[in-house]
This record gives sequence, C-alpha cells and structure tokens, in this order.
Amino acid sequence: MTRAIANPPLVDSAFKQALETNQRWAAQTAKNDPDFFPRLGAGQSPKILWIGCSDSRIPETTLLGLKPGDVFTHRNIANIVNQTDINLLSVIQYSVKHLEVKHIIICGHTSCGGVNATLGNDTLGVIDIWLQPMRALREKHAKELSELEGGAKGNLLAKLNVQAGVNVLRRIPVIVDAMRDRGMEVHGVVYDPGNGILEEVDYDEDDEVDKTRLATFELK
Repeated sequence: MTRAIANPPLVDSAFKQALETNQRWAAQTAKNDPDFFPRLGAGQSPKILWIGCSDSRIPETTLLGLKPGDVFTHRNIANIVNQTDINLLSVIQYSVKHLEVKHIIICGHTSCGGVNATLGNDTLGVIDIWLQPMRALREKHAKELSELEGGAKGNLLAKLNVQAGVNVLRRIPVIVDAMRDRGMEVHGVVYDPGNGILEEVDYDEDDEVDKTRLATFELK
C-alpha cells in the first residue's frame, strides 16, 4: 500500500513579494529620476540623524516625506538612548563627526510596546534589562503617571523617555562639540501612528544649566 505524501507547507510569500516590489520601485524610480541611483552610489550626505523605535509603523523617511540618502538612522526597542550603548555611540560618532549631520532627531511614539511593557510590569526576557532606563523614569515620575489613565499615561511616559534621551545626547562629547562649533541641533518628537503626525517635545534648558553642562561635558 502506497503511503500518501503530505503536501509541503506553503512558503510565506512576503519575502518574494518584497523582492518583486523592490524591482518595480527601482525601475520606476530610475525612470522618474535617471540620476537618482548614480547619486546614491557615489556617497551619502544626510542632514538628519534619526534615533527611533524599531516599531514597523515608524519608517522615518516615509513619515518625513524624504528619500533614501536623506536620513542616517539608528533604531532600537523603545528608542532608548543609553550613554553606554556602543552601537548607538558608533552611529553618533560617524554621523556627527564624519557625515556632519545638521540635526539629530530622537523620536518616540504613542502605542509603544516598550512603554506598555514598562507600565504593565510585563516579563519580556532580555528586553527587561534594556527597558531599565524607562523603568527608572516611571519610578521618578510615579506621581504624575498615577494621575493619568490608559493611553494618556503611556503618552506621558513616551514623552518623558524622549526628553531623557535628549538630555543624554546633549551630554555626549562629540555632540557637545558639534553644537558648539557648527550649530548642530538636537530635537525630540513623538509620533502618533494613528494620525501620522509628529509633535515636537519641549526641552527647556536655562542659560545657567547650559553653561554648567558645557563646562562639565565638553572636551578640549
């Protein structure tokens, strides 16, 4: 008696579809702008360093209305800025020192899984360690957060996380030097994937704090 052989499982077509879409995009882009790919092949000169979340809903060039070559990018879970993260520091060093970007944007977002995990005390394995800086923010701002409910609480923590990231960035020596020597700027924003809008996050630093920061962190 011959034993029936089960049909092989269907291969996920997402990868094949992505390659086909890429070919159509490349052909159409080259048709619309014949010099586009030769320009990219010759090198890059982005004006922006984007530090964002790995979330698939936050594609920086798309939401900024920009093109490949316009934005140098670093993304991680919950857009954490940690002064000991060698990956992030390498990206900063290269983009600020060698590419001489004019702006650094750190972008958080609403409905962030990392924020929700921090507020919900969820167990996520190694990610628990990664989110420690955000847990420290939750502890520091416990009273403010306790006065809010649902999405408002998460939105506040996302904003606080961006402000904390800006605070760290403005104390990294290569960034301090670039801000002082050529006017590079550091910005914080929060993105809402529900409406596509970026909102700038306030970061106030009076003159006295600014002088103290420079005296402490700039290198000669």
